[in-house]
Amino acid sequence: MSRADDDFVEYARTSATQLRRTAYLLCRDWDLAADLTQITLARMFVHWQRITRRDNPHRYARQVLSRAFLDHRRSKRSHEVVTAEFTDVPGTNEDDDLRLTLIDALGRLPPRDRAIVVLRYWEDLSVETVAEILGLPAGTVTSQSARSLARLRHLLGQPAGPILGN
Repeated sequence: MSRADDDFVEYARTSATQLRRTAYLLCRDWDLAADLTQITLARMFVHWQRITRRDNPHRYARQVLSRAFLDHRRSKRSHEVVTAEFTDVPGTNEDDDLRLTLIDALGRLPPRDRAIVVLRYWEDLSVETVAEILGLPAGTVTSQSARSLARLRHLLGQPAGPILGN
């Protein structure tokens, strides 16, 4: 194995869990999240030499993951039905009900809006970074963020109010 291959294996080992969590928030299906993570890592491996010359491989990974998710949603064969059953054993946190409620509400957003909310607020990325990852104008990210947060508030039974954190 070359040094570049070793570097990629180390990157994949340390980043796969976080990528899969982000993928799950996008698609709400652990198996599909694993597939999207694998697609992301496979695409990154092919271009690893070029990616390592960039400053932030994880930023590139988020971009590949987001596009893989949106491509999957656009594809004709992506009409799988997500069930309410979870294959993973639930944690013991007191906030589990709140987390599940939020994930359910996220799942009711259209895929692009969900991607914007997950990247902007869950991954804590800037408007400009999200715009670059999704190939959208920054103004679209800002306006869709506001609309999506208002929709989430409505879905969660919260009164509409000022949007903080933009």
